[in-house]
Amino acid sequence: MNTLETSLSQFETTDSLTVIMVSYNTRALTLAALRTLFAETRNPFLRAVVFDNASSDGSADAIAAAFPEVELIRSPENVGFARANNIVAAQAETEWLLLLNPDTEVHDGAVDRLLAFAKANPEAGIYGGRTVFPDGSLNFASCWQQITPWSIFCAASGLTTLFPRTSLFHPEAMGSWRRDTVREVDIVVGCLMLIRRELWARLGGFDLRYYIYGEEADLCLRAARLGCRPMVTPDAEIMHLVGASSKTLGDKLVLLAKARVTLIRDHWPRAWVPFGLAMMWTWSATRAAGYGLAARLLGGRMRQRADSWVRLWRARRDWMKGY
Repeated sequence: MNTLETSLSQFETTDSLTVIMVSYNTRALTLAALRTLFAETRNPFLRAVVFDNASSDGSADAIAAAFPEVELIRSPENVGFARANNIVAAQAETEWLLLLNPDTEVHDGAVDRLLAFAKANPEAGIYGGRTVFPDGSLNFASCWQQITPWSIFCAASGLTTLFPRTSLFHPEAMGSWRRDTVREVDIVVGCLMLIRRELWARLGGFDLRYYIYGEEADLCLRAARLGCRPMVTPDAEIMHLVGASSKTLGDKLVLLAKARVTLIRDHWPRAWVPFGLAMMWTWSATRAAGYGLAARLLGGRMRQRADSWVRLWRARRDWMKGY
């Protein structure tokens, strides 16, 4: 028996896996993501589905030509990340679902390693890995802790900015932790998220109010109420660019703020919600003022960043309502 046959014999039908990739104007990146997925994954029960959100860059045609084995859904409109994943997941019949972003590249058998980790830790329910940038440096945005009154106070007061590498003042990012150990986390990010299809169905998938951003946080927090304890492993590593299909920083900040407000409303005790909203208001105000002053003193790129935060401040009546 050769090496490939030996590795394939380690898989069972219960390892059946649907990989869901939602693309939007990321043609070259999506092709690279699929190429590394197939090159680094030995699971013979893998099914790959790409949901193309009405891309205008020829993504769908390029995917169909390069990867005929991929099931391609050509959406006539951009339905967003959450709905696209829900549509594909509802049609899946495999034991497992894996959400994988199109701006990723799979390293060293990461998908197989993540599945093995999940089977060894059934109590977690939701699983993620470690993400790096193209140069190999750590991209810490593979997992987070949930928003708390303390974490949002630190963000609003500037403590998070002053002490970004500490768990005390930057608890959502877990401070200086390098994602190099197995650990329970509150939130596994949807760039690499493995979950049993049965649990996904039990949760009802993503809450469609979260058009973009916040949907995986809400899913993980709802899973925790059922007794799940999401976990990440450093053995499953991917490259993730982050935000390859995003618009401007200002637009992204508005959407992030809207998502955070919704998470506060949905998952905090009612008595604490007014405090959370006040801290969100303070966070946007202090950043707009601070970057505005820096732009006047330093100019250059600082001016563009200031414009983004001013845009967030001016849109506060919109995002303070949440989704």
